[in-house]
Amino acid sequence: MFRLWQDGLKAFGTIGWAYVVIALGVWLLCMILVPQLIMIDFSLRPLLPLREIGGPKDVWTLKNYSHLFSNALHRTIFLKTIWSSIVVTLAALVICYPISFHMAKVARATPLRWLMIGLIIPYWINELLRLFAWQLILSDQGIFNQSLMQLGLIVGMAYAYVLFMIFPLYNAMESLDRHQLEAARDLGASWPRIHRDIVIPHAKPGIAVGCIMTFMLAAGSIAAPQLLGSPSSFWFTEIIYTNFETANWNQGAAYASVLAGLCLAFVFLMLKVFRVRLKELAQ
Repeated sequence: MFRLWQDGLKAFGTIGWAYVVIALGVWLLCMILVPQLIMIDFSLRPLLPLREIGGPKDVWTLKNYSHLFSNALHRTIFLKTIWSSIVVTLAALVICYPISFHMAKVARATPLRWLMIGLIIPYWINELLRLFAWQLILSDQGIFNQSLMQLGLIVGMAYAYVLFMIFPLYNAMESLDRHQLEAARDLGASWPRIHRDIVIPHAKPGIAVGCIMTFMLAAGSIAAPQLLGSPSSFWFTEIIYTNFETANWNQGAAYASVLAGLCLAFVFLMLKVFRVRLKELAQ
C-alpha cells in the first residue's frame, strides 16, 4: 500500500494524486457502498403500508430472504439461472480459448488487426438489436426449432459476452514467451500437453477474469433471457425486476442481495480454483 502511494505521488504529483484518491473515494462511497447498504437495509425490512413505515412493525427481519428458499418456483429459477450462467461461462471459455491463442501466438500483425476488427465491429451495434437478430434465428420459423430454444439461449448469451472472455485470455497469453512453445515442440511435446503444462498455467489470471466477468454478466442479464429464451426459461433477474416493478422493493432488494452475494462468492471461488490473487487479476 505504501509503495502504491509513492508510485501515485510520482505519477501525478501531490495535488493530482490527492484528486485521484478523493475522486476514487467519492466514487466508491456514492456509487457502490452507499447504494449497497441502502439495498441491504430495504431487504431486511418488511413490505408495509406507507403509514406503518417507521412504526413498531418496521424492524429488520430475514423474511424476505427466507421467502426465496420457501418458494419452490423461485428457488428452482434461482438454481437454474446459476447453472445456466455456469454453462454460458464454460461455453464462452471453450469457444474463446482457441481464438485467443490464435490471436496471441499464431496470427501475424495484419491478419490479427482484421480479426480484432471482425470481433469488435458487431459490438458497435446495440445489444438489443443483436439479441433481436438472434431471436429471429431462434424463432419457430428460424434455423433452430423450439426444442433447441434452451441451447439457443446459451449460444446467444455466450455470443453476447464473448469479448469479455476473449480479451482477458488474449492479454494473458500475449505475454507468454513464444520461445517456451518452440522449445517444448522441439522436445517432442504434443500441443495438448503444451497447453496443459505451459499455456493454461500462464494464462490462469486471464481465464479467471474471463470466467468472472462472463458469469456475472450472464447471471445479471435480463434482456437476453427475455428475447432468446422460451416461456419456460424464466431468469432470476426477471423475478427481481418484477418485484421492483410491482413496488415490492423489499423482496426485490433481498433477491438482488442474494444474487450479488453469490456473484461475490463466485469471484473468490475462481481465485481459489485458479490459485491467483486479486493483484494478478488487475495485471
